[in-house]
Amino acid sequence: MSLKKVKYSILELAPVQLDKSIPEVFESTLKLAQEVESFGYSRFWLAEHHNMKSIASAATPVLIGHIAQGTTKIRVGSGGIMLPNHSPLIVAEQFGTLGHLYPNRIDLGLGRAPGTDQVTAHAIRSDRMQSVHRFPDEIQKIQSFFSSDNEDQAVRAYVAEGVEMPLYILGSSTDSAHVAAALGLPYVFASHFAPNQLMQALAIYRSEFKPSNQLKEPYAIAGINVIAADTEKEAKRISTSMIRMAVSVMTGKIDYVQPPTDFDGELKEIFEHPAFQSKFKYAFIGDKDQVKAKTEQFIAETGVDELIVATQIYDSEDRIKSYKLFSEIMNS
Repeated sequence: MSLKKVKYSILELAPVQLDKSIPEVFESTLKLAQEVESFGYSRFWLAEHHNMKSIASAATPVLIGHIAQGTTKIRVGSGGIMLPNHSPLIVAEQFGTLGHLYPNRIDLGLGRAPGTDQVTAHAIRSDRMQSVHRFPDEIQKIQSFFSSDNEDQAVRAYVAEGVEMPLYILGSSTDSAHVAAALGLPYVFASHFAPNQLMQALAIYRSEFKPSNQLKEPYAIAGINVIAADTEKEAKRISTSMIRMAVSVMTGKIDYVQPPTDFDGELKEIFEHPAFQSKFKYAFIGDKDQVKAKTEQFIAETGVDELIVATQIYDSEDRIKSYKLFSEIMNS
């Protein structure tokens, strides 16, 4: 499949750098969205995470509204809302409101992971495990709240009824592939940090897919990490912030995004370690030619319809530059 036929989007976590305040992070996130809007990216999605000092996208719908207000055409959405943390009614009301404020620009991506550790997940919603098991049913509740045919329902999300709100199912294992296929919804796989079941999940999704009112044929999106720069040496240098961030998450010692250092010694050893590679198999780091080759191989192997790109880079200008280079790759 040609690169030009594949859409490309951004997954943003509003990363908190070591020396930045939260207002500065939000300003940087908005600036990034404004810049990439002109680079041809299809969507700018924000991820829900909690109790992580390195991530500022906890109140995801609020930040979606902030980004949508400051941009004009790029789709803005959730990658995703972790549904077991929330009431389907409240999600429908929040996104129905966003849909009215920014018509035909809002996406609702839904996942069932907690987006945090188990202690925090319990603090968010003590009965969340019941909701995890009801995930498909709760998705359908949200769909019904957006329907125009709710006059006979005792509970209605009036602000959501009739609003165009495309739903996307997120997953990092094969479980959600079955759900997305059964409901006939687009499927987004988190291969940027959980690559091992990607191919199996895509196969399940495509083989079990049932057409729906939203989607007639399977539509698959997969996550990759991209750190692009003018030279391989520079790309590797700025990738050290991502490596340190990944190690902090894997060890449970989450820290702020750290400034880059030289890519050598211990960091090189960590990056090449099998345990690290098992999570970051699809981290494409290098100059344009190197990233293009890896991207082409990924698309050829997966046949995905769209890429969603995560970029953990310390300096905001370096992040913008990386996304610009990637957009040039996708349009080459």
